[in-house]
Amino acid sequence: MPNTVFTVDQSRSMRDQDVPGHNRWHPDIPPAAMVRPGDEFRVECREWTDGQIGNNDSANDVRDVDLTHAHMLSGPIGVEGAEPGDLLIVDILDLGPVPQQMGDAPGQGWGYTGIFAKANGGGFLTDYFPDAYKAVWDFHGQQATSRHIPGVRFTGITHPGLFGTAPSAELLARWNRREQALIDTDPNRVPPLGLPPLADNALAGTAQGELAARICAEGARTVPARENGGNHDIKNFTRGARVFYPVHVPGAMLSGGDLHFSQGDGEITFCGAIEMGGYIDFHVDLIKGGMEKYGVTTNPVFMPGNVEPRYSEFLSFIGISVDHDTDTNHYLDATVAYRRACLNAVEYLKRWGYTGEQAYLLLGSAPIEGRVSGVVDIPNACCSLYLPTAIFDFDIRPTAEGPVKQDRGQCAVTS
Repeated sequence: MPNTVFTVDQSRSMRDQDVPGHNRWHPDIPPAAMVRPGDEFRVECREWTDGQIGNNDSANDVRDVDLTHAHMLSGPIGVEGAEPGDLLIVDILDLGPVPQQMGDAPGQGWGYTGIFAKANGGGFLTDYFPDAYKAVWDFHGQQATSRHIPGVRFTGITHPGLFGTAPSAELLARWNRREQALIDTDPNRVPPLGLPPLADNALAGTAQGELAARICAEGARTVPARENGGNHDIKNFTRGARVFYPVHVPGAMLSGGDLHFSQGDGEITFCGAIEMGGYIDFHVDLIKGGMEKYGVTTNPVFMPGNVEPRYSEFLSFIGISVDHDTDTNHYLDATVAYRRACLNAVEYLKRWGYTGEQAYLLLGSAPIEGRVSGVVDIPNACCSLYLPTAIFDFDIRPTAEGPVKQDRGQCAVTS
C-alpha cells in the first residue's frame, strides 16, 4: 500500500484533525505534506460537508446543510521541483470508501444523494424540484442499492469529484473579480449566480494568525470548476485516469476530496453523486514547461480511467433548446436542451411508480451518460441522456402493453 501522506479520522470534523485540510482556494495555504515526482502516495478524504448528512429517513439535514463549510479538502500536497508553467501529471491508481465497512460517516458502508433546496444552492432542475430530498445508498462491493429508490441496483464508477492545484495570486484575483461581476448582474437571484469569498467557516489548513485570516477573507469558494481543476464532477476521473494539471504556484499544491461512489453525467441534483469519505492513491510526475509546450494554459487535460460498468443497452431521452413550459425557443442553448432531456426521463420514470423526486435522485447518482448531440442546427441544440436499462429489476422498455405502475415508496423528505 502506498505511504499515506494525509490522514483523516472519519469520526472527527476536518477542523479537529491533527493536520486539518482546507475549504478555500488560495496560493498561500501551507503544504500539509511534500512528495517528489515519481512518488506514489495515499490521501484520505473527508465527506464534502464534513459530516452534516446522516444515514436516516429525513431530508432535514440536506435542507439545513451549511454550505460555507464545503468542500473539505485534503492537502495541499506540495510536489518538489514543480514551478509555474509546468504540467503536473496525476495518475489515479486506486480509490474507494473508507476501509471500515460500517460506521456513522458517509463511506463506511453507505453514501447519500441529495436534492438541495432552491434557497440553499438548488440544482439543475431546481425550478421543478425546489425542496430538499435525499436517498441513502448501501454499498455491496462495487454495487449500490437504496431503500429510498427500490427496484434499482447498479455498479458505480468511483471517482473524486474535486481535485486541483492552487491558483496564483493573480489568477485568484481574476476569479473573484469576474465572478463578482456576474453576481452583480442579478444580485438578488435565488439561487445566486455565484459564491464570492466568505470568511464564515473558512478553513485555511495549517495557516495561523494573520495569514489564516487573509486566506479566509480572499480565498475562492470551491463549488465550481475553474482553471486549476477543482470541482469537475467528471465520473471518468476513476482508476486509470491521468490528469494534466496546470501549475500556477511553486510546488503545485495539489488538493482535493469530494469522493463519489457513483454519479450520473451532470450531477444534476447539485449533490447528485453518491457522496462518501474514503481514500485515493496517486502517482505524480512533472512535464517541465508543459503549459506552453502543449497549450494547456487555461484548464486541465485528462485521459479517462479504464474502469467502468459494462452496460450495453440504454433507453435514451432527447431534449432540444425549447422551454416547453413557456413555449419559448432558445438559440442553440445546450443547457436548456439537457434540462429537457432530464425532465423527459423523469416524466417517463414516473409512469412506473417512482415519484419525480426519486427519478431525479436516480438520474444524479446512477451512471447515466449525458451527451451534447448537436449544436450546429439553428435554432435548436440537441442533448441526450442515456439511461442503462439493466439497473432496474423490471423491464422499463416501452411495449404495447404499457408501463406497469407500482407503489415504489418515497425518498427521504423534509418535515
